[in-house]
Amino acid sequence: MADRSVAPGGGPVARVRAARRRIALLDAPESRRAESVVLAVLLALVLVAAVLTITVGLQAAPLTALAIPVVLGTFLLHRPALRVLMVATAVAVVVELSKVGWRAARVGNVVILAILGIIAVELARDRERLGLSVGRGESMLLELRDKLQMQGELPHLPAGWYADVSQRSAGGSTFGGDFIVSTLTDGGKRLELSIVDVSGKGLDAGTRALLLSGALGGLLGAVAPERFLTAANSYLLRQEWEEGFATALHVTIELKTGRYRLTNAGHPPAVHYAGGSGRWQPIELGGTVLGLVPDITPGVAEGQLAQHDALLLYTDGLVEVPGRDLAFGTDRLLGAAESLIPRGFAGGADVLVDMVAPDAKDDRAVVLLWRS
Repeated sequence: MADRSVAPGGGPVARVRAARRRIALLDAPESRRAESVVLAVLLALVLVAAVLTITVGLQAAPLTALAIPVVLGTFLLHRPALRVLMVATAVAVVVELSKVGWRAARVGNVVILAILGIIAVELARDRERLGLSVGRGESMLLELRDKLQMQGELPHLPAGWYADVSQRSAGGSTFGGDFIVSTLTDGGKRLELSIVDVSGKGLDAGTRALLLSGALGGLLGAVAPERFLTAANSYLLRQEWEEGFATALHVTIELKTGRYRLTNAGHPPAVHYAGGSGRWQPIELGGTVLGLVPDITPGVAEGQLAQHDALLLYTDGLVEVPGRDLAFGTDRLLGAAESLIPRGFAGGADVLVDMVAPDAKDDRAVVLLWRS
């Protein structure tokens, strides 16, 4: 991947580093005082454990009691303060061993403490490389998850239109590469929606999905619907990600008439339910996957959602079955969709995932739109 940093003061990397330095300067007095208090408390715990071991014995304070301040320091201290705690812990271990002996203390306990210390320092180093404050890493992951879930919320639709969404990550993971973006345009008269499947799984796919969802969310309504996937492809190519491809399906629906236009970039086909005939019909389009070549040719189709019609959009995690042809999974999905007809479509997205791919090893996203 190309280095996008430039001369000092000009590039995005320089600006990010400068911002971090300013934040560090602003927060330094308060954070240093708080960290000093935490370090003093943890050093006191180390001292108490060592004194109890030396004066009373291992029955009162075993050697592994020193693991408590080490674990707390991992989450509460920056690397310089953590090193001080590690040195104090090492001194306490040496003093205790000189009093109780290696055989009584057990070599395994010493090894456990050494491993915990190495893990603590490595975690602190990774946190600093990411520019996170102490305790910020976990909250950042929660914010990432919440933002991805918020992106999937559809806008409030006018009377007579309904939507249901379900998003689940592979293996029950918190993060996934499937996402949905949507908006109302033309004064609320038109719904634009795109369902996207980013390559990869887990946190890596989740971070790419967050970046891409923000970009595509900005494109909705800002570019003509027929140029949406082309613009998305250009954005993906500029990122130069190692796993930078994605499939996407974009739909524009005129909410007054029900007329819709679908464009597809290598994504599984949408399915149209005709209320008059009671049949689900896949809309086969094909199209070029996003992020692989500069010029793509999306598949295009137009249609109309009449009263009691529905439109089903989904990602390939719902229909891919290991060792089976994709048509097998699609047939299972259509069979499950048939079961929604007598019960109604409300809550149908979760029902489809539970019936077709409850424990799939891929991310799954489903959008069900219908007119009453």
